[in-house]
Amino acid sequence: MSDGQRATGRPAGLRERKKQRTRDALLRAALDLFTTQGYEETTVDEIADAVEVSQRTFFRYFAGKESAAFAVQEMIESRFLLELRQRPAPEAPFEAMRRAVVCSWNSIGEAIEAIVPVELHMRTYHMIESTPVLLAAHMRRGVALEEQIAHLIAEREGLDVGRDPRPRVAVAAFCGVMRVTGQLWGHGCDGTMESLRDLTERYLDQLGPALAGGWRSRPAGAECPRRPAADPATAPYTAERAASPHTA
Repeated sequence: MSDGQRATGRPAGLRERKKQRTRDALLRAALDLFTTQGYEETTVDEIADAVEVSQRTFFRYFAGKESAAFAVQEMIESRFLLELRQRPAPEAPFEAMRRAVVCSWNSIGEAIEAIVPVELHMRTYHMIESTPVLLAAHMRRGVALEEQIAHLIAEREGLDVGRDPRPRVAVAAFCGVMRVTGQLWGHGCDGTMESLRDLTERYLDQLGPALAGGWRSRPAGAECPRRPAADPATAPYTAERAASPHTA
């Protein structure tokens, strides 16, 4: 299957399957070489030689080494975007993004393992983080993805993303959680896709409470200090106050 077919689940013809096998073999060879001898030290000729094809064949499937380094991540992102576009309109932005992640993870592990071993995928993650040129590319790609998601959320909500900051703010918070879970998974002991999914869900579940505030807890037995009655004329203009029928 091509990346588009892997994202949509559509079957591929014989010719497409042969092309996909060549692409997958080149990708596995590239990632294995990148993670064993170094990204900068690996040449396109070495990748092509490992699969016994020409350099021209490599460039038929990848724009360059960077394209190969991020190929699996690009597939994951495509699945997420597809799921997000299909979420029901009544879902709130955070709920739509969370459900899109969970639904895409229902099959993403199998899709990754169809291309590369999960262990190689994890090694690739470490390689990207430890290679300055790839880390910079990773950050650029992250910014571009966030902008794409923000436009999707704005479209769902009927908002102008240029005038309303909420889509970008919501997406920044959501993608921040995804980055944290990816880093924790990449540096953890359990390298299975199931552990990544569980970790992602646990952290996404904390997004709402984290934004709600009220983190501080009183020491056991401490009394809550008594507050003087607030003067309505000087009280902060909160959302609750704005919704009050007594607010001028």
